[in-house]
Amino acid sequence: MTSNLDPAIAARLKRSPDGLVPAIAQQYDTGEVLMLGWMDDEALHRTLTTGRCTYWSRSRREYWVKGDTSGHVQLVKSVALDCDADTVLVKVDQTGAACHTGARTCFDADVLPLGR
Repeated sequence: MTSNLDPAIAARLKRSPDGLVPAIAQQYDTGEVLMLGWMDDEALHRTLTTGRCTYWSRSRREYWVKGDTSGHVQLVKSVALDCDADTVLVKVDQTGAACHTGARTCFDADVLPLGR
C-alpha cells in the first residue's frame, strides 16, 4: 500500500518483515504507559496529520482510530522515534480506558513477580 508519510521519515523507519513498527502510547503528563499498538507508514502518517492515534490491526488487517467505537480517544501531543528508529513513542491525552479490556492501561493486570 502506498502512503503519504513524509519520505524522509519513511526512509528512517526500521520495520518488521510485515512492514510494521511497534507504537507505544504514553500519557503525556503522567508518563503512564497505556498500550502498545502497531503502525505501518500510513498509520503513522494519519497519526501525525490528524492528531489522533491510528493503528494497524494485525488480526483484522485494517486501520483503526483509537476511540472511534469506544469513545476512548487518544489525542496526540507528540510523536518520537527511538534511537534505532524501530519503535514509535506517541505521547497522548487519553480519554477513558486505553485497554480493550476496559482498564486504563494494558499493563496493570498482570504484574510479574521479581525473583530477587
